[in-house]
Amino acid sequence: MKTRKFLSVAFLALVFGATSFAQKTKMVGGAEMFPNKNIIENAVNSKDHTTLVAAVKAADLVETLQGKGPFTVFAPTNEAFAKLPKGTVETLLKPENKKMLQTILTYHVVAGKMSSKDIMKAIKAGNGKATLKTVSGGTLTAWMKGKKMYITDEKGGMSMITIADVNQSNGVIHVVDTVLLPKA
Repeated sequence: MKTRKFLSVAFLALVFGATSFAQKTKMVGGAEMFPNKNIIENAVNSKDHTTLVAAVKAADLVETLQGKGPFTVFAPTNEAFAKLPKGTVETLLKPENKKMLQTILTYHVVAGKMSSKDIMKAIKAGNGKATLKTVSGGTLTAWMKGKKMYITDEKGGMSMITIADVNQSNGVIHVVDTVLLPKA
């Protein structure tokens, strides 16, 4: 009887534990993103973020984004990079443009962990807009239209958050559909 009770409890713990863990992961670019892995460990598995990963490597930011953080990263997809004028990505990936690439990439990062709920609270507190300070020293403006959340960059470009709250061991990723650009 005790064995049966123990097995029942063990089975329920396993089922609820696995369900709980599965709810915390999200699919991005055909890969499961695990909250116990860091930003880089997860990003390298996303088929939608190969350009971003290549850019992070070219900018020597891998070690930084594997660091303790926490970070909030607005991660542009390959399609977002494809919206840039032809040749832009190739030019940015050249060693002589490393500083510019670092500025653009760190413009997508906010210090601290901001979930979509945190950003929504900041938007509400700011009467419809929230100003977010980036690691590069620039600002992003978050706002809502209906149930969708958007980020506007310093040049007036708009990016929609397409997948929110992809939790990482050192922060959170929000997938965006457009590359955000700082003032020149």
